[in-house]
Amino acid sequence: MIYPDNFEQKTGFDEIRQMLADRCVCSLGVQLVQEMQFQTDFQAVETPLDQTMEFMRILQEGKSFPDQNYHDLREALSRIKVIGTWLDEAELLCLWRSLETISGIVEFLNREENQGLYPNLSVLAESVAVFPTITQGISRILTKFGKLKDNASPELYRIRMDLTNTSFSISRILNGILKQAQTDGYVDKDAAPTMRDGRLVLPVAPGLKRKIRGIVHDESASGKTVFIEPEEVVEANNRIRELEADEKREVMRILVAFTDTVRPEIPSILESYAFMAQIDFIRAKARLAIDFDACKPILEHKTIVDWVQAVHPLLRQSLARHEKSVVPLDIELDTKNSILLISGPNAGGKSVCLKTVGLLQYMLQCGIPVPMRPNSHAGIFKSIFIDIGDEQSIDDDLLTYSSHLLNMKNMIKHADNRSLILIDEFGSGTEPNIGGAIAEAVLMRFNRNRVFGIITTHYQNLKHYADSNEGIKNGAMLYDRHLMQPLYILQIGNPGSSFAVEIARKIGLPEDVIEDASQIVGRDYINADKYLQDIVRDKRYWESKRQNVHQLEKQLDQQIEQHRTELESLQKERKSIIREAREKADQLIQDSNAMIENTIRTIKEAQADKELTRLARQELTEFKDTLEIKQEDSAKEQQILKKMEQIRQSQERRKRRKAEKNSAVTRQVPSSLQEPSPQVTEGQIFKVGDTVRLAGQTSVGEVVAVKGSDITVAFGQISSTLKSNRLEHCKRDSRNEQPKVATYISKQTHDDIYNRKLAFKPDIDVRGMRGDEAVQTVMHFIDDATLIGMSRVRILHGTGNGILRNLIRQYLHTVPAVKDYRDEHIQFGGHGITVVDLG
Repeated sequence: MIYPDNFEQKTGFDEIRQMLADRCVCSLGVQLVQEMQFQTDFQAVETPLDQTMEFMRILQEGKSFPDQNYHDLREALSRIKVIGTWLDEAELLCLWRSLETISGIVEFLNREENQGLYPNLSVLAESVAVFPTITQGISRILTKFGKLKDNASPELYRIRMDLTNTSFSISRILNGILKQAQTDGYVDKDAAPTMRDGRLVLPVAPGLKRKIRGIVHDESASGKTVFIEPEEVVEANNRIRELEADEKREVMRILVAFTDTVRPEIPSILESYAFMAQIDFIRAKARLAIDFDACKPILEHKTIVDWVQAVHPLLRQSLARHEKSVVPLDIELDTKNSILLISGPNAGGKSVCLKTVGLLQYMLQCGIPVPMRPNSHAGIFKSIFIDIGDEQSIDDDLLTYSSHLLNMKNMIKHADNRSLILIDEFGSGTEPNIGGAIAEAVLMRFNRNRVFGIITTHYQNLKHYADSNEGIKNGAMLYDRHLMQPLYILQIGNPGSSFAVEIARKIGLPEDVIEDASQIVGRDYINADKYLQDIVRDKRYWESKRQNVHQLEKQLDQQIEQHRTELESLQKERKSIIREAREKADQLIQDSNAMIENTIRTIKEAQADKELTRLARQELTEFKDTLEIKQEDSAKEQQILKKMEQIRQSQERRKRRKAEKNSAVTRQVPSSLQEPSPQVTEGQIFKVGDTVRLAGQTSVGEVVAVKGSDITVAFGQISSTLKSNRLEHCKRDSRNEQPKVATYISKQTHDDIYNRKLAFKPDIDVRGMRGDEAVQTVMHFIDDATLIGMSRVRILHGTGNGILRNLIRQYLHTVPAVKDYRDEHIQFGGHGITVVDLG
């Protein structure tokens, strides 16, 4: 039951109904909008809501759904039920297009993937008939512009060909007559044949109409032109008329014949049109729900109102046009507290709250999604009553208070625990004491019947009753008494103040009048109202704090969960990388061992055959070239570093062997040129004239300069500045007082060092090399630079992923001759170049 009869006008649902009708494509959907009614059955409410939500997803996902050619042909189909009637060409075109639309909708909803996505819509399409025979038949006889094709029948084709030929003949004859008349001056030079009464005629001046033999059919409105049909084309024009009549008869015959094939299918076609109307109606609701940002709340099979951030859709659209926003409402009614008594200042939003609840509940039970949070809970009510506004009527001798009492009588009579009542300004319109008493008595009856309701009031006795009785709770529309403006926020738990004194002072009522009023009601009443305001203010403050803490806790929980998820992901990724690196390393070692064993076996089998040995070594070299250093493979990087250290140790061993060989050669020279073998002594303090040698070397030199830890030593004709920790003292020989410095350097060695110094370049480019190849190249480069006494060199390795740069710097860190290394200046290469200082 919906009370009163103008409920939709009071709540604004009539505007919602009109907005739905405007979003329908055809009159089929509009009719369903007009027939839409308030439903009390749970399934009758939930199913339309589910259908609308599914269609919202179709629209939001942008899927290709047939949304054109929704034509209403119910009247035409009813007319052709009589034998001998027919559908005209325009109606056939509409039938063709609408049946194809129905077929497209059914095909879309019956797809296997869509049946799972849109189950409620798919159920609608299960038993809908499509008519491919009819659509194919129409396409054979009708063009896409809605005209019968020439080949719709052999007779129609013959007639239209005759029409074309005869018309062409008439045009040719008329053009000849027109040219002759223009030459004779009977007709204007710019004149052309025209049509009058379906016949081709020539425009001629009235004074010259006797010059052309024929029939005058018409004259212009000014009387300055007459239209003559020359006698040469009269018969041809008569023939045209006859052929046109034949064409009409043939067209009618074709349409009647085709309509006869459609007539048996009329009941099924009407059922399919009803399906199309339902789709149009659901689509309109979905479009409106998207515009309202609406959703389907959690629907429960009981009476409950637990709404989160509910919004009046019409108010939001109205405020949006003025670039303002609406304040959402949180409302909760259940069997424990089924009535909410709202108090607060005038124009504070109490009436809007009533209308919001009435409109949204009515929309919901009409199958329309509502603007609130999806986690809201909504129930099904059997009836809704509303008492808002002024219902006084002179004709019915019904005054304001009488109309309120009449509404109260009907609510008491019909409302029960499945009813929702909405009452504005409860008890107003009469003397306050008796009005408040009657209102309290009615409220007691509502509470005893467990009626659900929202009631607004200013009466203190109703606030006290709600505070002291179960089943009713107070609510307040908040008001900022500092800015003297409403906040439109509903707060449940405490009654609200009417702020009568503050509003009177803001309006400018004389202060002495306000003071007199305060004395009349008593200071205790004024203080009680003030204390009530303070309670509401404090509760609002602590509620805001609680919400902020809750929000921060929620954010913290989200961040903790996010970090936990990321950590688990990183651990999984780390394990995967390590496992993959180990597998690749194992495979690499297996391949390397296999290749080395194969090479050794080939060399042994070749029995020192040079060519076969060279080929085997070439295969081993090519295999080594195929190995790549992966950036993420830390195990492989360690293997390269180990190999690099092995290469360095191997070079040191080669140098020692070479030094021993040179020592053996020196022992073969004459005794006068031989030098005694130097012996190392303890101590690391050097002075000019000391005899020293490089640690681990046999070549002896003389200290020529000392500057801190930098020692300049002359090795024959070559001077080098070295760190003291790289030098060793030479002990005196027992056969000589002082050891002689090695002054003999072979001419070949001297020339080799001199040529190296001339050819040496302080820059080296290792870009594009593999890691081990680049390190070995840098190793030789640093040795040469140290040998010829360079103080600074530059290594160009590029930026890339930084692997080559790191490997080279790890090597440089192990070289004693390297004093420092760093990136080049940003203008000259930055991270792509390493500058090395040698000491």
